[in-house]
Amino acid sequence: MSTTLPHTSTTAPEPRFTGLVEAARALQPRTVALRRQVHRHPEQGLDLPATQAAIQHSLSGLPLEVTTGSSSTSVTAVLRGARPGPTVLLRGDMDALPLQEETGLAYSSEVDGTMHACGHDTHVAMLASAARLLSSRREALSGQVVFMFQPGEEGQHGARHMLDEGVLDAAGTPVEKAFALHITSTLQSGVVISRPGPTMASADTFHVTVTGRGGHGGMPHDAVDPVPPAAALVGALQTMVARRVSVHQPAVVTVGRIAAGTTTNIIPETALVEGTIRTLSEETRDLVHRELPKVVEHVAAAHGCTAEVAIVPGYPVTVNDDEVGRHVVDVTASALGARWAAPMEDPLMGAEDFSYVLQRVPGAMAFLGACPRGVDLARAEPNHSSRVLFDEAAMEHGVVVYTAFALDALR
Repeated sequence: MSTTLPHTSTTAPEPRFTGLVEAARALQPRTVALRRQVHRHPEQGLDLPATQAAIQHSLSGLPLEVTTGSSSTSVTAVLRGARPGPTVLLRGDMDALPLQEETGLAYSSEVDGTMHACGHDTHVAMLASAARLLSSRREALSGQVVFMFQPGEEGQHGARHMLDEGVLDAAGTPVEKAFALHITSTLQSGVVISRPGPTMASADTFHVTVTGRGGHGGMPHDAVDPVPPAAALVGALQTMVARRVSVHQPAVVTVGRIAAGTTTNIIPETALVEGTIRTLSEETRDLVHRELPKVVEHVAAAHGCTAEVAIVPGYPVTVNDDEVGRHVVDVTASALGARWAAPMEDPLMGAEDFSYVLQRVPGAMAFLGACPRGVDLARAEPNHSSRVLFDEAAMEHGVVVYTAFALDALR
């Protein structure tokens, strides 16, 4: 797999970004080595001691103030520029997913049932190299950079843990601007995209228990079968979205699991229906939270059953600051050349706990393409696949963009 990108842009970087690409390329062997080390030894959740140790080792010897979390194995590092000024935050998440890797890579996961299928290993490596590159340019910084290495993004609210422990005040002055980069295998390698406004969806789960009365499968008239209303809910919830939610405010309600019964000739007492709710505004999120229980209750009642509904809040909508969301594309074009930067056309219905940071600080999340060379974008295995591959060469651009964002904010 390639480890460097071709640079054919005719646009020279702005003077304050001169030499960044070359410096990131010189660091690429170090970036790749850290990525592969973390990839081989993936960890899930909030407790990632091996990943934490790898990060600490990679930052050793740099002029950074490094601290670790108490409620998770987070790492926070502060770089102080040569002159006073504002504080910016750069974030990279650390955790892996519960998947058995099937990539066939020489550095595949050595942990059964755990894999870096969302590319957080690349985020760790890019942020560590950006810390090294910014450390070498601290004379150009008027202010502070906080490097936020965060566990528990995959559903454990790791960003909230770090916020509760004061990551936004780690430098002694409040963070004024924040930035995160997320790699994706379904975008051209090396291209960076971002947008203003809603960028990723909220993510909540719903859990419905439909209760009837059990009985013999051959004599349903003597029972109250909860399975038909459970099945009816799949269509009824789609009708709710189509008829109660504005077409201008997207919402996705997906039933991901239906479970009932123990064998073929028994009508069960209960049926379970579970799924996810995704929206791009808090107003639509609240609407779906109100409407879904009504639909469930009435569908169950129409079949002579009762129902209990639990909606478990997940991550809020990831909303990029309007100015910062646009400016990230401009900074990328200035540092890498216009061919490597593009506005992001549509939000993603995936979710991110960087949303908690963006609720507190103006900032943006951007996406870095890493589709392997020679692979059709439409056929690339996506993030969260057990066979996903990321072009490591793209990490060079990730290091540049992290670095350029901080240099631009603290010039």
